Amino acid sequence: MARLTEEAKGVYVIAVTPFTDEGALDFASIDSMVDFYESVGVTGLTVLGQLGEAPKLTAEESRTVVERVLKRLDGRLPVVVGVSAPGLAPMQELAEAVMDQGAAGVMVAPPWTIKTDDQAFAFYQSVGEVLGNMPFVLQDYPLTTNVTIAPKVIDRIIKEVPNCVMLKHEDWPGLSKITALRGSSDKGETRRISILCGNGGLFLPEEMGRGADGAMTGFCYPEMMVGVVQAYTAGNVDRAHEIFDAYLPLARYEQQQGIGLAARKYVLAKRGVIKSAALRKPGAKLSPLDVKDVERLLVRQAVRLQEIGA
Repeated sequence: MARLTEEAKGVYVIAVTPFTDEGALDFASIDSMVDFYESVGVTGLTVLGQLGEAPKLTAEESRTVVERVLKRLDGRLPVVVGVSAPGLAPMQELAEAVMDQGAAGVMVAPPWTIKTDDQAFAFYQSVGEVLGNMPFVLQDYPLTTNVTIAPKVIDRIIKEVPNCVMLKHEDWPGLSKITALRGSSDKGETRRISILCGNGGLFLPEEMGRGADGAMTGFCYPEMMVGVVQAYTAGNVDRAHEIFDAYLPLARYEQQQGIGLAARKYVLAKRGVIKSAALRKPGAKLSPLDVKDVERLLVRQAVRLQEIGA
């Protein structure tokens, strides 16, 4: 499999990790999930992300999940693997293991201990050195990490850490950050790296308008992200917004802290993508009223999609 580069674009869906009702890894559902993501036209997969419940997996399980996904894809799509860890040694160990298995690149979020611009730069400089020639994604997700990385710091990382090839942008509000970063590369001050965006796709049309290359996030209907990115790339901005608007109420519901992933897995199970909607403990469960909300949103979404011919 070719390695991740600055040219990456499209939709790298953040994959869920399927479990049985008892909390064991569900390998059959990993296979069906991979088949589903491929069938709806995603560009690549990202596994062991935060919404892939990576912190709940053992080190051996993490490697096993990656191996299963890569085996199922058999090189047809690139796979990025989240390897964030409290220290550089476990990060390096997992990164080397998954790259040897055939991953295209790895993703690294900053530790919560970072407080200053210099600390943020020093951390990613160390990441670049430890990973050597392995390409990595800088995950910028201050809503979860509590680490804010200013555009000038990201510019410095791009200049001085050559194996940083992608920014997973999910600052909020963050449209001005994309504008600033693209301004630097447009003026020739930095390399132009790939920017794929998160936050459940809630700002995807606007992010594409600011110069993003696509999405790296999860949603129970990845068809939305694929449709928006394809339409925007083709220059049909109105169609991109039309597709986005049809899915927005459900995407918004999924972004709730606490139950959002449970809602995502509920719909994926309902669609037959995975067998069980279970999260590994500790994890939220939908109440009967939550399920009623989701079911209502699904009905309204189906009507809207029919209206727009999507």
